[in-house]
Amino acid sequence: MKANIIIIVIALAITGLSMSAYTVDQREKAILFKFREIKKVDIEPGLHFKWPIAFDVKKFDGRILTLDTQPERFLTSEKKNVKVDFFVKWRIDDVEKYFLSTRGDERNAQSRLSQIIKDGLRNEFGKRTIQEAVSGERSDIMKILSTTSNELAKELGITVVDVRVSRIDLPDEVSGAVYERMRAERNRVAKDFRARGMEAAERLRASADRERTVILANAYRDAEKIRGEGDATSADIYAQAFGKNEEFYAFTRSLNAYVNTFRGQNDILVLEPDSDFFRYFSDSKSKP
Repeated sequence: MKANIIIIVIALAITGLSMSAYTVDQREKAILFKFREIKKVDIEPGLHFKWPIAFDVKKFDGRILTLDTQPERFLTSEKKNVKVDFFVKWRIDDVEKYFLSTRGDERNAQSRLSQIIKDGLRNEFGKRTIQEAVSGERSDIMKILSTTSNELAKELGITVVDVRVSRIDLPDEVSGAVYERMRAERNRVAKDFRARGMEAAERLRASADRERTVILANAYRDAEKIRGEGDATSADIYAQAFGKNEEFYAFTRSLNAYVNTFRGQNDILVLEPDSDFFRYFSDSKSKP
C-alpha cells in the first residue's frame, strides 16, 4: 500500500515538474501569463519554472521573417497601372505590443504589415512616372518606404528590416499593346536595316560589275595588242621566208590548198582548166 502511494506521489511530482518547467530557445521570444494576464515579457533563453495551471507561456518566432505577397496594382502619376511584386523582411521587436496588437497571430501581423507597405507603395508610386519608378528613383522609394513603414510598424511591436520591390510590370492587358508596339518598332528598324543592306549590296554589285567590265576591256585590249604583234611577227617571218624562195613558197601554199580543198573522194571543184589554182598541175604536164 505504501509503495503504491509512493509511486503515485512520484508520478504527481514528475507531472507537476513537467507542467511547471519550460524552456525558451534563443530564436524565440516568450510571454508569461497568469490567468491570461501578462506577467512577464522578454524572458531570457534557457530553462525556467512556473506555477502550473495558473501560469501559461506563449512563445513566438524571434528570427527575421519574410512577408511575400501577390503582385499588387498601383497607379503612377501618369494614371497608368503597374503591377508591383515586393517582399518585406521583419522581426518581432516588442513582444508585448506584438501580442496586444495582433493577438500573437503571425498571419494577422503579416496582413497588417502588408497593408502598411501597400499604402506606402501606393503613395510613392502616385508621385512618380513609370520611368522614374522603374529606374531613376527606385532606390529612393525603398529608403522612404523602409523609414515610413518602420514608424507605423512600431505600433505592432515589429521592426521592418528591409523592403524590396522585386519586379515592376505593366498589367497584362497593357503589356500586349506595348509588346505589339515594340514588335512593330523592331520590325520597322529591321526593314530599315534590310533596305540599307540591299542598297549597300547594289552599290557593291555595281562597283564589281564596273570593275569586271574595265578588267575585261583591258584584257581584250592587251590581247588584241599581243595578237597584232604576233600577226605582225608572223607576217614578217612569212615575208622573209617567201623572199628566200618565192617559187617553193608558192608551190607549198598550193599543195596546202589542194589538201584542204580535196578532203573526200566525192569532192568536186569546177574551175577553168587554165585557172591559177591548177597552175602547178598544168606545169607538171608540160614538163618532160
